[in-house]
Amino acid sequence: MTEDFLIGTYTNKTSKGMYRVTLDTDAEKLVNVRLAVKMQKPSYLQVDSQGRVYTIKKRDDTGEKAVALYQLGETAKDAKLLCMLTHVGSSQCYLGLDEKRNLLFGANYHDGIATVFELGGEIGIDPASFVEHHGQTGPRPEQDGSHVHYVDSTPDGRVAVCDLGEDIVSIYDLSEYNQLSLVSEYHFPYGAGPRHLVFSKDGQFVYVICELSSELTVLKYNEHTAELTHVQTVKTIPDTWTEHNGAAAIRMTSDGRFIYTTNRGENTLAVWAVQDDGTVKHVQSISSEGDFPRDFNFSKDEHYLVSSNQETDDLVLYRRNPETGELTLLQKGVACPEPICVQRY
Repeated sequence: MTEDFLIGTYTNKTSKGMYRVTLDTDAEKLVNVRLAVKMQKPSYLQVDSQGRVYTIKKRDDTGEKAVALYQLGETAKDAKLLCMLTHVGSSQCYLGLDEKRNLLFGANYHDGIATVFELGGEIGIDPASFVEHHGQTGPRPEQDGSHVHYVDSTPDGRVAVCDLGEDIVSIYDLSEYNQLSLVSEYHFPYGAGPRHLVFSKDGQFVYVICELSSELTVLKYNEHTAELTHVQTVKTIPDTWTEHNGAAAIRMTSDGRFIYTTNRGENTLAVWAVQDDGTVKHVQSISSEGDFPRDFNFSKDEHYLVSSNQETDDLVLYRRNPETGELTLLQKGVACPEPICVQRY
């Protein structure tokens, strides 16, 4: 059997846009890396239930930043741009998709802005509301301002925002007119740099990957008040690691039993088993087989994991044991230029 993954990239070196790669589960190999859409800097992707792809792009003619929707074809020439919304300021670094409410969320890292876009209507993507962060920032060089790195729906219909610059996770209510109003904030130790998060299957716990401190933090979530309380913090790298490291991606398996994270510097993927009390236990750290593992994703049955190494321009395939969570290397060095986002297609 085969299934495809989409790869978002930077286009600073040799990349031509969004790529597509096929996982052959019979051969246990990644094959046929090819261009899916020729475009500039599709750095993050979301795929909807119709197989359409929301992405970030820079307009070829003006250089303006935009959020766009594509219908893919057999080749890059067959891809169709369905709609595009140009916006002021810098590009989004993350897109969250909420199909139930016809919403798209954008995280603007450089400007510290969380945006809500409405989907449908005449234009296809319309800005509904935004909030701009202006709080106290952390002490690290990367925290020179507010840096919103993640915006997405919570299981109970609120909106969660990670601000790497201000060391906070914010929870917002969303009105019937899709306006954001702050409900709660959780403040991490200064210098932590919360980057991305996932909720537990029952919605009671939040797992936050902190880029700058290389930590995974477990928070208890109160659905009534939206308050977050600390449960556990663990390092994603060994105590003996003294060189630079930046934690990056975090994903949870659909059964809620395992969490996976990446380390850029130590160049590993870490595996965590979720315990009955919501805490995590380290299971394994395995080499990324390349430099700067930015993102990864699971196959449909979650028996395989595809990871991307940004600096060495390659993809890596692992087999995943669904009982233990452990990864086994199957294939490394699959050439793909500047890969920074992996989405199942």
